[in-house]
Amino acid sequence: MSLSVHEASVPAVIKALTALSGVLDKGEAHAKAKGTDEANYVTMRLVPDMLPLSAQVRIACDIPRRGLLRMAGQEPEAMEDKEGSFADLRERIAATIAVLQAITPESMEGSETRTITLPSPRGDLVMQGKDLLFSFVLANLHFHCTMAYALLRGAGVELGKADYMGAS
Repeated sequence: MSLSVHEASVPAVIKALTALSGVLDKGEAHAKAKGTDEANYVTMRLVPDMLPLSAQVRIACDIPRRGLLRMAGQEPEAMEDKEGSFADLRERIAATIAVLQAITPESMEGSETRTITLPSPRGDLVMQGKDLLFSFVLANLHFHCTMAYALLRGAGVELGKADYMGAS
């Protein structure tokens, strides 16, 4: 049995982002139940020099979107960073999922061996497609989804492994 790059990436990213959206739903419900301004959650950090929840969600969306589009031979459009509410963050996730759903398996054929350049604020990342996917795209997706989960869990939101995994 062979596994295509598309099969190994797009459905997994969509599942993780869908689960992240569910985690945000629970965060919003918790804020409402506690009478807390949701901005307190969207801007929270574990430590002062860490990016806030809003940035964790943005990065969980942006790295897979940009990486997978480049693997499909497409140039990603910029998305404005303006999310200030749970609804805004879920909209970004939904927009990202829509972009990912439009990537065809055919467009990703052979991308595992192509050299992909991913522009970065610290300089271009140049690597083979399979390394980009497994060592950068998926690793960053799961790191930032985990950070978002941990921030909300630390704020008292009732979350469990099933929420992170997208099983609930």
